[in-house]
Amino acid sequence: MTDTKPLAGRTALVTGASKGIGAATAIALAEAGAHVILTARKVKALEAIEDRIHDAGGTSTIAPVDLTEPDAISRLASAIAGRWETLDVLVISAAYLPELTPLPQIDPKQFNTAIMTNVVATQALLAAFDPLLRRAEAGRIIGLTSSVGANPRSFWSAYGSTKAAFDNLLDSYAAEVEKLSPLRVAIVDPGATRTDMRARAYPGEKPESVKPPEVVAKRIIALLAEDFTTGHRERVD
Repeated sequence: MTDTKPLAGRTALVTGASKGIGAATAIALAEAGAHVILTARKVKALEAIEDRIHDAGGTSTIAPVDLTEPDAISRLASAIAGRWETLDVLVISAAYLPELTPLPQIDPKQFNTAIMTNVVATQALLAAFDPLLRRAEAGRIIGLTSSVGANPRSFWSAYGSTKAAFDNLLDSYAAEVEKLSPLRVAIVDPGATRTDMRARAYPGEKPESVKPPEVVAKRIIALLAEDFTTGHRERVD
């Protein structure tokens, strides 16, 4: 570990690593010296991020996975455990945004996809990687949330309810491991950020009016170097 490579020798897994905040965070982790495992559904998009990491002198491994498929996460965990003894960092960035509608008009199929991606997959990730994270010298989990999870808003109930559950899962897990392991958990609300999801939610907004995902990624790297209390929560403005 060095000042310029504070995460040298560490292994990190990033979900939703093919674009947006997940991709920016994966690149930043690699720049900080970590070997990054990139997970998302689209192979070509993951390969593009891996190329950027390797071109900059970093190291990474792509693991194309649909987190909503049965046993996909357990298979991913088994594959990673077969190659690495520990997992030092888990960044849960993957999320699904259903169409914004009044509650009575929520599309059941989209709502189910949001539940599977934002809630069920989160529990599965925490359960599957718990052993590897606990074996790390100082394991860290960063979950990317949304303000609508804690502060309900009109037309956002389908997404907001899943993010409320997401927060609860992470906070509960943080309390469970607090006195049993050096593992620490933090929830980060990225705030208004220039992503495809943001563009879908606010189609009339000028992209340049909000911060790029690299700002959030930079804060996540800084947070990983801090001695934060498990259960920590913050917003990146």
